[in-house]
This record gives sequence, C-alpha cells and structure tokens, in this order.
Amino acid sequence: MSNLVTDIKSLEIETLKNLKNSKAHNTLRAYQADFRDFTIFCTKNGLNSLPSDPKIVAIYLTHLSSFSKFSTLKRRLASIKVIHRLKGHYIDTKHPIITENLMGIKRKKGVKQTAKKPLLINDLKLIINVINQEKNNYKKQQNKALILIGFAGGFRRSELVSIEYEDIDFVEEGVKIIVKRSKTDQTGIGMTKAIPYFKNETYCPVRSLKYWINFSNIQSGKIFKISDKTVALTLKKYALLAGLDNSKYAGHSLRSGFATSTAETGADERSIMTMTGHKTTQMVRRYIQETNLFKNNALNKIKI
Repeated sequence: MSNLVTDIKSLEIETLKNLKNSKAHNTLRAYQADFRDFTIFCTKNGLNSLPSDPKIVAIYLTHLSSFSKFSTLKRRLASIKVIHRLKGHYIDTKHPIITENLMGIKRKKGVKQTAKKPLLINDLKLIINVINQEKNNYKKQQNKALILIGFAGGFRRSELVSIEYEDIDFVEEGVKIIVKRSKTDQTGIGMTKAIPYFKNETYCPVRSLKYWINFSNIQSGKIFKISDKTVALTLKKYALLAGLDNSKYAGHSLRSGFATSTAETGADERSIMTMTGHKTTQMVRRYIQETNLFKNNALNKIKI
C-alpha cells in the first residue's frame, strides 16, 4: 500500500512538471507576473486570489479597465486561468459575469491598439549608416549584424537572441538559420530561415553576419549575447541618432518591417509566412493591407 502511495505522489510531481513544461519559460514567467498583480489587488481588498471565483475576477477586470488596454485584460484573464490550473484549482473564466463584463468594457473602451511602426527599407538604411559611424568596432559589427539579420529574417526578438553558432549554415546562395523554438512553436519542431546575399554589400545581412562571427571569434553558443529587451533598446538608440522618432519603434519593428517591405514588393502571403513563421494569414494580410492604403487608393484615379 505504501508503494502505491509513493507511486501516486511521484506521478503527481511529474504531472506538475509536465504542466509547467507545457509552457515556454518566458511565457510562464509572464503568467506569474500577471497573477502577482491580481494577488496584490485581492490582498488589498480582502479577496481570495487562489482559489478565486468569477465575481472577484470580474471586479478585478473592471478595476483594470480604467487604465489598461483591452488586450491587457484578456491576457490577465488567461494568466489567472493558467495559474489556477497549475496549482490544481478550477475557475470558470467563461462565466457570464466575466464574459458579459468584458463585453461591456469592450463596447465602452474599444479595442484598437496603437501599433509600433514597421522599420521600412529607407529607414533601415539610415540606421545602418549611423551604426557604420560607431567608433566602438565591437558594437558596430554586432549591432549591424543584429539589425540586418533581424530585419531580413523577420525574426521575433526572442528568436533573434537565441540564434546559436550551431544553427547557422553559410551556403553559396546566402545563409540558412535554424529557429529551434518560437512563440508559435512551443514544442520545438523548428523551422529554417533562408536569407540570400544582397547586391549592396553595405546592407547585406549575410556578409554582416559572417563578418561579425569572424570578428568576435564565436565558435559555439549564442551569436548575440544580449537580452531580447536589448534588441528594442538598440533599435531605438540608432533610430534616434538617425533622426527618426524612436518612440514609434520597438523590437517588433524589425519583424513587421520585413513583412511590410516584402509585401510592398509584391511578395505573396505564403512566402512571407514561410519566413516569419506566422501560422495564420490574419496578421500578414494586415501588413499587406497597410501597404495598399496608397497603392490601391481610389483617389489615385482623380486628376486635379
């Protein structure tokens, strides 16, 4: 009997490990950070955060709605559900008091978000020109490769800083980079991004990456030994030096810049998705729609 109890205990521990491993480390950390905010709110108001109930969650969402975006409310709700599940509790996040409350908040607030600006070709060149003037040669070579590869590969920040020497294969046509894991590939199936040589050597991501690896003498491990937040800070720094409004740019601007720029040149949805790793066409079509605002504008037919 004692053996059976021991086996059940070990299975419970292993099950909890599996539940935690089902989410990427950064994702789980984000859930925990969201839940901490919920816990603080509950503690201040004498409410139970774990286990909690739909009425308390609805009140918390109403509280958040006065100063947060609607997308933040949805993320916090998802975090509350996940943490409850990980701790062995159930909470009905589809309860009418929550869903109806969210619907009312949505009607009142709206859900339109102010997206960061994509980094387009002309602005990319301005930024690279500024980086080329960097006196610190180490920073110059690293940041040039970082920005050019991030743009040309349509990388997410987390993917970009996770590239390892072993993931890179220089071939006659350019470079192949393996992305072992990403936001939409939590199980690690992986994908390969192929970046060709550019005719203009100054802005060629392949030559820049090759030069950076040789210069830094990296022979294993991560190519860019920086955090994902540093990607955004680096882009903002050089955007400002290039005379651009750096408040409009973020780390995602590299990825959205690739999608928008390639859509402008006529690249189809599938070829863009092959590089970015998008699983649905919804976001890619948004980039294409953005490029067509002036290209297919009805006012272009008016001659005044």
